[in-house]
Amino acid sequence: MNVTEFWAEARAAVPRLPTDVPHEDRVWGFGATRGHADELLGLVLAGVKTGTASYVWEYEADGEALPEPGGFDIVLDGSDVPRAVIETVSIEVVPFDQVTEEHARAEGEDDRTLDSWRRIHREFFEEHVDVGRPFADDMPMVCERFRVVFPVR
Repeated sequence: MNVTEFWAEARAAVPRLPTDVPHEDRVWGFGATRGHADELLGLVLAGVKTGTASYVWEYEADGEALPEPGGFDIVLDGSDVPRAVIETVSIEVVPFDQVTEEHARAEGEDDRTLDSWRRIHREFFEEHVDVGRPFADDMPMVCERFRVVFPVR
């Protein structure tokens, strides 16, 4: 199913969704690999993962706007198939070393502690994200909370 067909199906189920398909920068998969995308999408669809975090610098490097509360994204699986529509509930920009235990828990990964969140995300950013700046404990993070408004099982 392509993104346009998926959006039509989502709109039929959730009429409050906007008519227009989200812009391509709002259609994405979690992580940097097919495995990441599938694993993290599974946590989203199970209701465990209700948050995500990304570099502000990555948005800047890509020329993309930060997500905004009330915005909708289409989440892809590891094969780039649309699987869910999420709605951004809140956004907070904080330094990496000030991300909260609550946000780490909302991300749903590993044992859901802040220590594991910091380890996993530091490794991820160092290995998979190149914005021309090295990882830093005070780098600005976009901490997003979301809810699923349309899942494909």
